Amino acid sequence: MSDTVLIPGGRDVRATLDTAASDGAREGSDDAPRADAVVVACPPHPQQRGHRGDERLRAVSDALTDRGVDCLRFDYGDWDEGYGETTDADAAVGWARERYDRVGLFGFSFGGTVALVAAASRPDLAGVCALAPTARLNPDVDTVAALGDLAERGVPTRVLYATRDSTADWEPVVERAGELGIETVAFESDHFFVGRSGTVGEAAAAFLGERLAAD
Repeated sequence: MSDTVLIPGGRDVRATLDTAASDGAREGSDDAPRADAVVVACPPHPQQRGHRGDERLRAVSDALTDRGVDCLRFDYGDWDEGYGETTDADAAVGWARERYDRVGLFGFSFGGTVALVAAASRPDLAGVCALAPTARLNPDVDTVAALGDLAERGVPTRVLYATRDSTADWEPVVERAGELGIETVAFESDHFFVGRSGTVGEAAAAFLGERLAAD
């Protein structure tokens, strides 16, 4: 079941909340969530047609809801060179933190970079998983530095990447993750994981689902 959600804040951020529950009626997005954990999912680059309906985000959401975890897939507000998009992710996490006991963060490509950068200032997250993140969000924001912050703050992190990815500058991210002891998982694929969405969705959901599980 899915609901449309408007994320409060100064930017126009809209989302879809996929819920794990299949029984009972939900009358609008303000109802109390039936799961006690949720993953906020950041889409790819909005100027390259990235949106919350991206098939990789949907695959992660399907795998999460199968595990009893809700998923909030959102669209960014107006393009803002990565700055506003990170604010959007943080606002979505804030919305989730008010309603759920445990919150995780996921993103693909540009969204993976946004997820890592946003998570670096959110030590309250249960975990973050980035699929094919880029080395930089913009000239001022370095993904490699965000990894250092995540490791220092003890935020559980997994980086998924494609060995035949010629789109994203992923090598510095994976190299630094290895130096920091952050888990990385390689897929024999291109940047878009053609034909592998279900596989990467399961890999992300398995990591996040374990960390979002109730004690």
